[in-house]
Amino acid sequence: MDIFEQLREVLDTHPSGAPKAPAFDEILRILFSDEEASLAVHMSFSAMPPARIAEAAGVSVEHARELLERMCERGVATSKDRKDGSRDYALVATIPGLFEFPFMKDNPPQAKRLAALWQQYHATGMGASFAGHPTPMMRVVPINKSLASKNQVHPYEEVEGLIRRSSYRAVARCACRASVKACDAPLDVCLIFDQMARALVNHGFARAIEIDEAINVLDRSEAAGLVHTSNNSADRATVICNCCPCCCTVLRGRTELGLREAFSPSAWQAASDAEKCTGCGVCAEERCPVKAIQLEDDVAVVDAAACIGCGLCVSTCVAGAMALEPRPNPAEIPATTSELGLKVVSEKGNLERFMAIMARAAK
Repeated sequence: MDIFEQLREVLDTHPSGAPKAPAFDEILRILFSDEEASLAVHMSFSAMPPARIAEAAGVSVEHARELLERMCERGVATSKDRKDGSRDYALVATIPGLFEFPFMKDNPPQAKRLAALWQQYHATGMGASFAGHPTPMMRVVPINKSLASKNQVHPYEEVEGLIRRSSYRAVARCACRASVKACDAPLDVCLIFDQMARALVNHGFARAIEIDEAINVLDRSEAAGLVHTSNNSADRATVICNCCPCCCTVLRGRTELGLREAFSPSAWQAASDAEKCTGCGVCAEERCPVKAIQLEDDVAVVDAAACIGCGLCVSTCVAGAMALEPRPNPAEIPATTSELGLKVVSEKGNLERFMAIMARAAK
């Protein structure tokens, strides 16, 4: 079997998936050399020592380490530093990973071609794969200013709290807008946390920040009309993406591909007070990213089924006519990131294959 097809099969075991497609085959051949691909097929999504990777690939440890560092510098692998000063390495998933990381640092080689290929791949397979079967990988988190009654809010629904509970934070440029270039929304608003953040900072893909600056990123994103999305688990945030509906992989799964499971809406939904509404149209025409609000007889009317509960309509309603209220039947959120991943790979029928890949790091 071709080495790049072998690599795709490894990547496809991950919860994000990597469905077979000509576009992705070309992407892999741009991102990896033959030699790097031959090493990558022996890696895991969890960090493992270079000696173990080298042994499996049949190369020297020194050469493996050289290749692995080169891969990390281009964002197609990641690393984890040990307390003794040594470094382990892991393969990154398709999303977040192979798509985002190269565009975070700078435009990668063949950037224009890669952008076109990722667009094609999103439409012909990756978008549906990432959407979940049926559990979504990502969920919407309401903006802080839209949540009036904090005593009703679970910790995982409050975006500022997600930041405050992290141990390490970094900001990077949005790979979606850097590659698609369909709008002029801010680029430097992609928030990453904990181990993934440390690895990206170490290799120059992101910049370490403190809590106050991370919260400022949320404020700038809200002002620009961007939707907060995070991994669909209740324990912690690994990322907080600030998404537009025209460029971003998460929102475009619904706005362009019509995939209801592209992400999980928040546990809240917008509601309009007809007596207070002045019919200004800001919520419908400027703020709602999924066109869930319409003006009828100069009054904002919300389609609750289409609303994703982001709160962008609430924070700019000068009349105070828009509010978020609890969704009657909110989607169940997996308790941990591990539970999320195992649930998704089980739904896709990939549990045994995924566990075999992960076991490589546990030996």
